[in-house]
Amino acid sequence: MAGTDDWSPMSETLDRQPGTELSTLPGALILRRTRSLLYCALGTGLVYGFLSTASRSLCPGGITDDGGFIDNDGRPTEVAQYCVDVTMRPSSIVYVAIAVIVLVAITRVLKSSASEAAALRTLDRAAILLVAVTAVWLVITHVSFWMIPVDRWNGGEYFPLPFTFGTIDVDIAPLRQG
Repeated sequence: MAGTDDWSPMSETLDRQPGTELSTLPGALILRRTRSLLYCALGTGLVYGFLSTASRSLCPGGITDDGGFIDNDGRPTEVAQYCVDVTMRPSSIVYVAIAVIVLVAITRVLKSSASEAAALRTLDRAAILLVAVTAVWLVITHVSFWMIPVDRWNGGEYFPLPFTFGTIDVDIAPLRQG
């Protein structure tokens, strides 16, 4: 008798095309909102990655017309002055925070939501928290980065770096000619 019966629940499911409206599947609205939360997390992470990149540099002294070097005070010198480049990159802490917020929200929905409305509120609050945490971290990171006293660097081989909220790279190298 196997193979003589063309009807099976699986074939009906595969033959039916999904509609454009929301599925009648129980919990479809929660799944849709969870998907929105994931999109929000992805978008927030991408925007943070783009906006949390900056750089500053300083080269005290310079190069004379004949190809020699001058120091910070404008006096000729035989040795090339050092330049400092300070670069800010995205902090991995923010990406970890985004992942934790999403996972905690989904866990709370699964464990403690008494109704669909409560689950939706949890997911909506998580999306708001994602954007807020990332935006606040971004502002604090930029403020701390732009407060780095690059203009007070004395041209030596050491550059004191204060506490910052971003990932900061400092590169000190001799001034290059042309």
